[in-house]
Amino acid sequence: MGDLTVGMTASMRPNQAYELTDPKTGITFPFNPNRVWAFIPTSMDTMISEGRVVFPDNPTKRPMQKRFKNELKSKFNPISSILIEKVGLNTEATRQIQQVMGGNVFDCSKPLSLLSTLIFQVSDEDDVIVDFFAGSSVTAHAVMHLNAEDGGNRKFIMVQLPEECSEKSEAFKAGYKTIAEISKERIRRAGKKIKEDLTTKLDQKKQSGEEDLFNAATETSEPSADKLDIGFRVLKIDSSNMMGVYYSPDKVEREKLALFTDNTKPDRSSEDLLFQVLLDWGVDLTLPITRDVISCREVFFVDGNALAACFEKAGEITEEFCKELARREPLRVVFRDSGFKDDSAKINVEQVFKLMSPHTEVKSI
Repeated sequence: MGDLTVGMTASMRPNQAYELTDPKTGITFPFNPNRVWAFIPTSMDTMISEGRVVFPDNPTKRPMQKRFKNELKSKFNPISSILIEKVGLNTEATRQIQQVMGGNVFDCSKPLSLLSTLIFQVSDEDDVIVDFFAGSSVTAHAVMHLNAEDGGNRKFIMVQLPEECSEKSEAFKAGYKTIAEISKERIRRAGKKIKEDLTTKLDQKKQSGEEDLFNAATETSEPSADKLDIGFRVLKIDSSNMMGVYYSPDKVEREKLALFTDNTKPDRSSEDLLFQVLLDWGVDLTLPITRDVISCREVFFVDGNALAACFEKAGEITEEFCKELARREPLRVVFRDSGFKDDSAKINVEQVFKLMSPHTEVKSI
């Protein structure tokens, strides 16, 4: 509902100073000489005929304009830049760090109430919140806190350099070597505490017989401890997992080709290779990943059957194994190039999938 008047006097807008009558009840509502109706009579008649004016039953109250969500210029209500009445000071942030981390391991953290207020003001419930200077990750803390409050599904991306902690600092004495380590640990601890508190809150509501946590007029979803996602992944920027021969084989001398039977760097794990494949294929890095064992070989499945990856080494990829994997019918499958048992297995693998799972895209690295 919205105000049906405008801040103009009757002398300023005489054509908008008139009595307004409810056509259903006949109740008449006089104009306010200091704040006249927002529309001239013809426009007001159109509004009434379209059912866009809500008349009260009590003649002492005022008619209101019915507003629709798709007509709003913005769904956010403006707030004052003076936030002292809404948010805490840095002393609150210090206290929160001590409570969550068990000590004052980070200086100059921002109050949780400040970040929660700002994120709630400018974001939707399914938005991604990015903080390029994460620090202690109070932003991630605030995102999880808001999701627990209103049942939202906001996500966060925290970016933090592995800046070393001073050896004289409380953080270093507590075992944190870098700020990034503090950031990760705060997310873990804060998420666990938020989920525990939400579970307790919901249990208390059930015991008291209350059915709803929020006013029925709000459009938020009811939060659920089971659905609250407090998980996160840690990704680090690094050089490519692939050796130079993978990108420019034509620059390698022929007599040295035998030295490069494996395209990948020897210090990289299967998880490293998997995430490079996700990046190369443009697959969302937040999708669920599961491990499975097929014919004694480790296979990663991303988002169910969206992608299957096997990075076994030294001849572990055989036709028999590929047939077992093809029965799962993944949309995409990727192998380590050096993992095939022999050239015949490598050549035949595409034929295996064409026959058993023709929609599968096959790739090797």
